[in-house]
Amino acid sequence: MEHITLLLAIVVVTALVFDFTNGFHDTANAMATTISTGALKPKTAVAMSAVLNLIGAFLSVEVAKTISGGIVNEDGLRTEVIFAALVGAILWNLLTWLVGLPSSSSHALFGGLIGAAVMSAGWSSINGGTVVTKVLLPAIAAPVVAGLAAMLATRLTYRINRNVTDPNQLKSTAKGYRAGQIASAGLVSLAHGTNDAQKTMGIITLALVTGGVLAPGSNPPLWVIVSAGVAIALGTYLGGWRIIRTMGSGLTDLKPPQGFAAQTSAATVILASSHLGFSLSTTQSCSGAVMGAGLGRKGGVVRWSTATRMFVAWGLTLPAAGLVGAGAEFLTKQGTWGITVTAILLVGGSFAIWLASRRQPVDHTNVNDTAAGEDEPQGVVTTAIAAVQPPPVGVPASDLMTTIPAPATAPDDPARPPATV
Repeated sequence: MEHITLLLAIVVVTALVFDFTNGFHDTANAMATTISTGALKPKTAVAMSAVLNLIGAFLSVEVAKTISGGIVNEDGLRTEVIFAALVGAILWNLLTWLVGLPSSSSHALFGGLIGAAVMSAGWSSINGGTVVTKVLLPAIAAPVVAGLAAMLATRLTYRINRNVTDPNQLKSTAKGYRAGQIASAGLVSLAHGTNDAQKTMGIITLALVTGGVLAPGSNPPLWVIVSAGVAIALGTYLGGWRIIRTMGSGLTDLKPPQGFAAQTSAATVILASSHLGFSLSTTQSCSGAVMGAGLGRKGGVVRWSTATRMFVAWGLTLPAAGLVGAGAEFLTKQGTWGITVTAILLVGGSFAIWLASRRQPVDHTNVNDTAAGEDEPQGVVTTAIAAVQPPPVGVPASDLMTTIPAPATAPDDPARPPATV
């Protein structure tokens, strides 16, 4: 019993560490566009997001119930499985943060949980229908729906203001969009707390059920809700500056009207899914909305090289975290020494990733700088054509002098007369 109690405490702490990484990994979802357009200063933006994340954690428990009693079968599930799942999710979160890719913390958690459960009890431990309807289908639909909504909203916004030419009116309109962007960013932060903090609540609740502390099907206790909300808020305040850089300027160049359209569309999708109990990826929703807003402005360009890397990371998240979770579960099945080795590998791997991040630090002072390799050329063909375009017809060239050199003649070539100088 003492061993189970200690293990359960370790699992709860590890779950809160995952929640913390979720906070700084996904801060970009809410605040990247607000920071990149200058609507808010970086530190102010993440502080506001942290407070709203904490508030959002108390708004619903539907997503937590989906995770704690929907994805895997609770019967016969061991507490070690939850620990192994969290190891896979945390390491994948840190790795994608290191390279600045906005992958899904939600799918990292699901992948780790599925991989660990399969290693422990086989495929029968997974509720396939729930995984398809509440995880996979929303993962495909969310970025598409958010992207289309943001693109249409951006086009409508620019169409409404196409006849505004007065400088004072333009200035007033820009201020209005910045205010709207701040409000919509707050809405995304609230939605992020509502959706993502619940994932950790669900995992801790599942661990408490497997440890015999709670009955199957129980709602998260109040202390679980509070601790999950505080952990994600603290992570958010630190700011995942690497991913904020990618989301804010790596995918496209956003103006305040686009930022407002993107964040409002993403928040609507996330809050609706939370109400329905869909464990949606806020990262994918916000990324889709940013790309849609980029395409919605005339002349806007999406940097598809960055987008492609992001899509690849999305596709790899579930299987990669699942493999790490399965490997961790293989170790934990060996007993106390296996659990100890898994914990050491988690701490060592996290520390190694942190050391690697110190080589090229990104923080609030340089988050809006363009990283090496992100300055993708736009309109290459157009630029090349402009470079060789002839001067306009009818414009005389002044002081034009052309000298035609004499052809070169080989000294031993009798067929060519010598050049006269």
